[in-house]
Formats: sequence, C-alpha cells, structure tokens
Amino acid sequence: MNLSELRENYTHGGISKADFSSNPFAQLAEWLQLARDQKIKDSNAMTVATANKEGLVTSRTLLLKGIVDEKLQFFTNYNSQKARDLAENPHASMTILWKELERQICIRGTVKKTSRGISEEYFKTRPYDSQIGAWVSESQSAGIANRASLESRKAEFEAQFPNKNEVPCPDFWGGYELTPTHIEFWQGREGRLHDRLCYLSSETGWTLDRLSP
Repeated sequence: MNLSELRENYTHGGISKADFSSNPFAQLAEWLQLARDQKIKDSNAMTVATANKEGLVTSRTLLLKGIVDEKLQFFTNYNSQKARDLAENPHASMTILWKELERQICIRGTVKKTSRGISEEYFKTRPYDSQIGAWVSESQSAGIANRASLESRKAEFEAQFPNKNEVPCPDFWGGYELTPTHIEFWQGREGRLHDRLCYLSSETGWTLDRLSP
C-alpha cells in the first residue's frame, strides 16, 4: 500500500469571519447542529488527548455530552488512563472531525471533574446496558484474563441491579468539564489552502483571528 498516493480534494467551500458569531460556543453549537442535521453518525464524537506529568500523550475517541456554562462535558471512568493523566496534568485537547462536511474543530483547555450531582443525573439517562457496563469495567485500561471474565462480571451486576432505575452511579465513574482557551474552526479548501478561524480567550473576552493554513 502506498499511503502517499491517498488524498482528497476539498470542494465544499470556505468560511468567513464576517459570517461567524462573536461567541465561539454559539458557533460550536451551530456546527454541531448542522452535523446532526446531516445525520452524520456519532456527530458528537471527538478525539481527546491527555498527557501525564512526564509529557507522555495518549488519545482516544469519546462523546461530547454537553456544553454548559461555556464548558464542554464528557463522562468516563475515574480509574482510566485519561483520568490518571488529568490528575497529573489538567490540560487537554479535543478534536471533532466531520469528513463528510470537510470540517473539524480543535479545542484546547483545562479540565476538572464535574459535580457529583451532574455525574449522577447524566448516569440516570444512560441505557441499562451502559450503566451495567460502567460497573463491569471498574479498572478501565487494566489487563484482564479473557472475555469470559467480563461476561461473568456483567451477569453478577445484572443480578445485583436487575432494573434500570436501581443502578446507582459508581463512585469511580463520572463527568469532566473542559474550559476552553482555544477553539479553532477548520474548513477544507481546494489546493490545501484551508480556512482556519481561531477564537482565543483573554481577560477581556474572545478574539477571532484567521490563521495560515
């Protein structure tokens, strides 16, 4: 396979500062809504990158689950690699890519846990299988003997919590919220002369600048 030969030409058009909101979160909501309207599968999927205190970076795909008070929320296991990274280094980045729209959003900021109340309220909205799955994977990212051990734990917790309304939110599971300092909107253009419009946070508010492709 010759990967150097793989390329696409971007033809969907450009983006202009004049058409962008002064509020980056309003602009983010607009792009997210368009992706949803276009029925893009997992339109709220994002790559979240974290680093530990040594600077070793790890990335994975998660789902953006809320934009509240200018903070971006996601939920996960507090025993996971990402949680251990964030305990040592609260800085993280998010990238949302919609290949169908030839667009992506790159976000940087600092992360902290949500309140316990927010975690519990969100947990109640999850499907039953996902609630049970959270209990099964208590030590996320840790090695396991085999698939059968997971199925066995799943059966144990299904017996312990047979009904959706009876499944409590585990203490080791909950939410995080990222407060952005940098939100970049990217639109692919022909000839790789892409459009990049970047909001930067300051003490006086947000500024919007065009970046070189």
